[in-house]
Amino acid sequence: MAFGKLLATIGVILVVLGLIISYAPWLISWFGKLPGDIHIEDENKRIFIPITSMFVVSIILTIIANLFFRK
Repeated sequence: MAFGKLLATIGVILVVLGLIISYAPWLISWFGKLPGDIHIEDENKRIFIPITSMFVVSIILTIIANLFFRK
């Protein structure tokens, strides 16, 4: 029963994120443009390492998980 609720919650979150990305890209336009994100461009390759952006995403997801799964 709990596994089904978890899967349903994850599905709803993915649908909402997909809608946000599709219809409101200005909400996520900060991703990859924060200080600390690494961009290396050469004539043949491009490397992108979003260290700071992933740190922010991790904090947000931790807060959301604590709100949902706190007893």
